[in-house]
Amino acid sequence: MHFTTEQVAAAVRGELHGENLALDGASIDSRSVASGQLFVPIVAERDGHDFVPSAVAAGAGAYLASRQVPGVEAPVIRVADTAAALMDLGRAARARVPGRVVGVTGSVGKTSTKDMLAAVLGTTYRTAANERSFNNELGLPLTLIGAPDDAEAVVVEMGARGVGHIELLCSIASPTVGVVTRVDGVHLEMFGSLQAVAQAKGELVEALPSSGLAVLSADQEVVLGMRERTSARVLTFGRSSGADVTAGNVRLDAELRPAFTLRSPWGSAEVQLGVRGEHQLFNALAAAAAAGGVGVPLEAIVAGLSGAQISGLRMQLDRAPSGAMVLNDAYNANPTSMNAGIDALLTLPAQRRFAVVGVMAELGEDAAAAHRAIAERATEEGITVIAVAAPDYGARANHVGDVDEALRVLGALGAQDAVLVKGSRVAALERVADELLKQP
Repeated sequence: MHFTTEQVAAAVRGELHGENLALDGASIDSRSVASGQLFVPIVAERDGHDFVPSAVAAGAGAYLASRQVPGVEAPVIRVADTAAALMDLGRAARARVPGRVVGVTGSVGKTSTKDMLAAVLGTTYRTAANERSFNNELGLPLTLIGAPDDAEAVVVEMGARGVGHIELLCSIASPTVGVVTRVDGVHLEMFGSLQAVAQAKGELVEALPSSGLAVLSADQEVVLGMRERTSARVLTFGRSSGADVTAGNVRLDAELRPAFTLRSPWGSAEVQLGVRGEHQLFNALAAAAAAGGVGVPLEAIVAGLSGAQISGLRMQLDRAPSGAMVLNDAYNANPTSMNAGIDALLTLPAQRRFAVVGVMAELGEDAAAAHRAIAERATEEGITVIAVAAPDYGARANHVGDVDEALRVLGALGAQDAVLVKGSRVAALERVADELLKQP
């Protein structure tokens, strides 16, 4: 969105020093700041003020600051706290969007649902959405500030580190639609219990106006029960009987792409997804429910779902030069998504199957049992498990210390082999997939 430096100063209750210039969007990264953007230096492990000179040299039109930055010739808006000011500017940007701000949260499926929903809404409305998983108190306001001036819909993913965090994000985004995908025992190191996870995710539903729409999974009672926490209209999705938006005649093609009959209050239609994995069916149903609920016609929902693409490192299926199939799902991992990855691996036509897995982070005190359960399930299905720097997978797994050792254990692969690569972001196991796709 376009702001002047005076408008920014008013929105963040700051003090402008310098001329009144036009700005287009904002950035917190001096390495990727675009010409004419506002640079917002965040004070964290590193002090973003140290990068103001390079941001201005790269084209930033102005910057926020909570301390002096000598030697920089650009307008500055002085504030007490740059992160708080960024959130305030996000609120000002939200006020310019006439409606259809959709918040998406859940333990799993947030990013894929966000990607699909943005594609479907984009068939009918001028739509913006957060990049990748920019889903916190920095990424969310940046998404709103970066939306087009004529945006008719904005989709914002909402992550949480604890109870109260989504409430904060909702105070910035003021969502009119809230989508809750699932509630699982993910990030328990931060939340402490599944009940706390549910309490936090439900903050999105509580923030909706009575004229809004809550889109809830019918397959989990803990999510379905959130309808009691809102006065907004409710639409449900899932495979359960009674769901408002559901699927029939589900099948997978040779590329693991689901096809199904979409059944909804707006009619039925055949859908062929372009994304892989049967679990993506649920994300597609969530997107269809939210889009239909805000007026996207059925034929446009089908077109949007068919053409939707999801963020990288999620169910990327490629053939290595050796002929082996490599299923790169290395963006993140938890027990639910790990089991979905195993399901997808078992669907691939192969004689030998391998799962190169990394740690499932932030599972709390039950982490060891959760890892062992995955290894036990995989090996019982005939999958060879190679755990990279992740001892919790137990005796069923082949344990290695690094990527090079994992590749040595995999050995020579051929056309009858399939490899799943999956772990939490800290494991960075996409390096395994990258190497496999280079090998002859």
